[in-house]
Amino acid sequence: MRTRPYRGYRGSLTEIVQIIGRCTRDSENKHHAQFTNLIAQPEADDDLIKVSVNNMLKAITCSLLMEQVLAPNFKFKTKYPEDIEDEEGEKDEEGQESGQIRIEGFKEPSDKVKNIVESDLNDLKARILQDDQVLKALPGNVDPEVINKIMIPKIIQLRYPELNDEEVEELRQYVVVDSVIKNGEIKEVGDQRFIRMAHQFINIDELRIDLIDKINPFQNAFEIISKSLTSPILRLIQETIEASRIEMTEEEALHLWPKMNLFVQTNSRQPHLHAIDPHEKRMAEAIAFLKKKLREQGM
Repeated sequence: MRTRPYRGYRGSLTEIVQIIGRCTRDSENKHHAQFTNLIAQPEADDDLIKVSVNNMLKAITCSLLMEQVLAPNFKFKTKYPEDIEDEEGEKDEEGQESGQIRIEGFKEPSDKVKNIVESDLNDLKARILQDDQVLKALPGNVDPEVINKIMIPKIIQLRYPELNDEEVEELRQYVVVDSVIKNGEIKEVGDQRFIRMAHQFINIDELRIDLIDKINPFQNAFEIISKSLTSPILRLIQETIEASRIEMTEEEALHLWPKMNLFVQTNSRQPHLHAIDPHEKRMAEAIAFLKKKLREQGM
């Protein structure tokens, strides 16, 4: 399937985010998506052009954060008492194997809400982020539960007036859970999985909706919007994106470490992730993999 590229001038950060979300939306028969944003230059000085370019980069980065193109696709399910560890300490592994995360108190979406989630979730997130009240609250001067339980439901009600109160709550919970968990850092320790939320690691098996509601779901997106994207930050984002795609063991990365050092000494540069030589590319992937490991360990 060939996809029609989006082209043209978009002056709104939110509009860029929405278009990228639509363009990169998952589909079984889609193999390519392309977005080109033109930057108007009507009698503008260099500073204005720099701001425009930076805004576009922020929108693209913010879109990746919100849409989670690179993040695992989780299925969120309600956690019932029978899902909790039994007396012998045995766990139900079905959810983990199928990519499910079970959350105590989570309202699973009805068919109507599922349709919205599948077709309009990224547009809804962009609409929430462009709301003036939400933007003012994102820096942390408003309790996250106010954002999650008061501000977000009002935006959902305005966008989908056909939803009843129960459906609004289902959609609200899905938006918050999807944003918090996919923006969190998931780490495996032995046979247990932990997710880092609000600067602390929480056992995934102990997740509750009231706990998730205490987290600012769009903090990462706000940090992107509120800052300029410099070359080092963009490079770090690229490394993070590439590292999330790499399939490698720690043993292989450590095995390649001496070869990476030799490559740098010989060529006076680091291996490139987009190198034609597969050996150089694999060494670059090992570097990205190890950097990701160090960031996860807080080093």
